[in-house]
Amino acid sequence: MAQDTGSMRTPTARVRHLGSARSGTHHAWMMRVTSLALIPLTIAFVWIVLSLVGKDYGAVRAMLGRPLPAILMLLFVPTGVYHMMLGMRTIIEDYVHAEHVKSWSLQANTFFCAAVGLACVYAILRLSFV
Repeated sequence: MAQDTGSMRTPTARVRHLGSARSGTHHAWMMRVTSLALIPLTIAFVWIVLSLVGKDYGAVRAMLGRPLPAILMLLFVPTGVYHMMLGMRTIIEDYVHAEHVKSWSLQANTFFCAAVGLACVYAILRLSFV
């Protein structure tokens, strides 16, 4: 096996397939894993929401008071929010070039996603526990 003299990566980094950020392909794998998880969760979410169209508040509370719909909704929200956060992080890292703006944007992205996720989980739990 020939030694690559043009590479500045250490032999250990070449074996582990780690780039300069030492994170490898974790981000890309998480995007793919969450997107695969969101396929059945989105179908379940749409099914639940469509079954609630036109129902009153009491019917919504009764539906979300059952374990299966509540659990499916509680799985959908954090998975979707995490997927959204990863996607926005990629966009910010690719298209924002000023380091201070990039840093603030990444922090705002994390805060926004956490706030949306917590608000959604709170709403589901509030409706579920009558």
